[in-house]
Amino acid sequence: MIPNRLLPVLCGFGIAACASASAVPFTEQGAEQQQILRDVTGAQPPGQLSGRFLHITDFHLDTYYKPGTAVERVCHRDKGAAGPLGAQGTECDSPEALIDETFRWIEDNLKGKIDFVLWTGDSARHDNDERKPRTASEIIDLNEILATKFIDVFEDKETPRGLSIPIIPTIGNNDIMPHNIFKEGPNRWTRRFTEVWARFIPEHQRHTFEEGGWFLSEVIPNKLAAVSLNTMYFYESNSAVDGCAAKSEPGYEHMEWLRIQLELLRERNMKAILIGHVPPARAGTKRNWDESCWQKYTLFLNRFRDVVVGSVYGHMNIDHFMLQDSHDVDILAANENAQDNPDFLVQSRSTYLNSLRENWAEMPSPPADMSFDNWSDSELVDAAGGALGKKERRFFDKIGGPWAERYSVSLVSPSVVPNYFPTLRVIEYNTTGLEGVPLWADSPYSDDSVESVTLDDESDELDEQVQKKKKGKKGKKGKKKKPHFKVPEHPSPTAPPGPAYSHQTMTWLSCAQYFANLTSLYGGTSEGEDTAASNINLYTIEYDTRTDKIYKMKDLTVRSYFELAKRISNRNPRKSDILPQDTEPFFPSTPTKEESTQEDAAPLAGGKKNRNRKKHKNRVWRTFLNRAFVGYLSGDELDEVESEN
Repeated sequence: MIPNRLLPVLCGFGIAACASASAVPFTEQGAEQQQILRDVTGAQPPGQLSGRFLHITDFHLDTYYKPGTAVERVCHRDKGAAGPLGAQGTECDSPEALIDETFRWIEDNLKGKIDFVLWTGDSARHDNDERKPRTASEIIDLNEILATKFIDVFEDKETPRGLSIPIIPTIGNNDIMPHNIFKEGPNRWTRRFTEVWARFIPEHQRHTFEEGGWFLSEVIPNKLAAVSLNTMYFYESNSAVDGCAAKSEPGYEHMEWLRIQLELLRERNMKAILIGHVPPARAGTKRNWDESCWQKYTLFLNRFRDVVVGSVYGHMNIDHFMLQDSHDVDILAANENAQDNPDFLVQSRSTYLNSLRENWAEMPSPPADMSFDNWSDSELVDAAGGALGKKERRFFDKIGGPWAERYSVSLVSPSVVPNYFPTLRVIEYNTTGLEGVPLWADSPYSDDSVESVTLDDESDELDEQVQKKKKGKKGKKGKKKKPHFKVPEHPSPTAPPGPAYSHQTMTWLSCAQYFANLTSLYGGTSEGEDTAASNINLYTIEYDTRTDKIYKMKDLTVRSYFELAKRISNRNPRKSDILPQDTEPFFPSTPTKEESTQEDAAPLAGGKKNRNRKKHKNRVWRTFLNRAFVGYLSGDELDEVESEN
């Protein structure tokens, strides 16, 4: 049933929902989905962490949007099909009605039930209408509107900070002008955003933010920090800067700041979440980030794998993840600053996703007789001193041990702006051992928390461990060439795997992806079926990894994503991952209980048996594609995406 508050908006534009809004009962949404909604949004006891946070990105608010205008005119003028809550599948930006309903949904469903918000940029509309060019003041105004909406939802004057939970913003490439171009700070943008986000940036971090547009906030005091990165200094399309190699560049300074913050957090036995707008996407020779920045970032994630819990980004509008491989790090290459490859976004999104699949196919595969399902058994045998087989030991050696510590993961959320369908996501994390800890809202800002630190004057020195292991190149005098930055140490050899790798306090457990199916809300799917009353409260569950029978992820650890990536890339999927021939391609089917429990009928490793076997469509890959585009593409369109590979 469509909420009553939406009916006047929709009925005013002749939406089919008006005729049938009261005809379909609440229960038709499905008992399972409603249980997920209740589980994910259940309130925590007073004074306790909920173990959930919201990630939301790419609002692209457009105050010029007019319902009933032409999508070819970016929904600004001329008569057309622009809907009251946005024009799905177009280049139009978000109307105020969509933004208002999004925040209303957050207030109704998440307020009091999440611990913090990660807001990863691009709040302003695109500069895509020559008749209505953007201005600097408009960009700031749009960000102020959204900042005010967050404050309105989470304001709590009874707390020392005036907010019930922390909101952590970051700068997007469309939150500045010209878009993509961000000069060395301090500049007018860092100064203005310091003012706009004054309620969100800790007071002792505001100078740091004004200097470079980055900051850190302890979202769980003395336990967990969110690190807001200014990815504009890493972004390949930012022609105002030149990567992270030269000391004169803001990207170099940013990376040094990040290294120091992570070292301080390690000393305090704290954990960190990294957030940014532009993700470190890398497909073939194309990339989002300058190579020198990507090298340092991947190196730091590997060296601080005991500290970093996870990382989230926006910008790309498609739901996916990426694995950074520490074996691709060349410490000396991180000191180079080659920029001979253009931003990968010149490729289509489908080409990019196919490239990711190819990259994942090249990752090490477990032995043919080793199922992903029994990895834990292998770990227990190894921990107990038992002998693993040579093949198993070799495989674990290749991936960095049983926890896959060779890799790190970056998650990319789709957007609120309906390039496909509007989305937001709630991530659940493990709070075991955090019962009764002081909450952010009850803890006044203190200068004793993590502060800005002067960059290390000895950043040219290479730690002894790396000097022993790294052969390196020799200079004119026969000495080993050293990188022009300090290389962080590995975690202590006695330290257990970090929460990004093994299930423990702070480990991310699941992701509930919400979307607003505007096609159904407006009165029918692409097949013309009238499902106008199938949505409730605008956003509904698209999928939840806790209960998902296709991804079958036990948690959101790196190893879980490694396993998923290998299943997605498999050309000869195991029996339970084969797409049934009689399944409608638009809707990847859920495997039966019998299928889910069957052993892998097609080993993941190569071999004659695999090469001679008939190839089947991979249900996991198909589902990944469908979800990447938020369920917007038709079966034929998904076929076209697959055919590009």
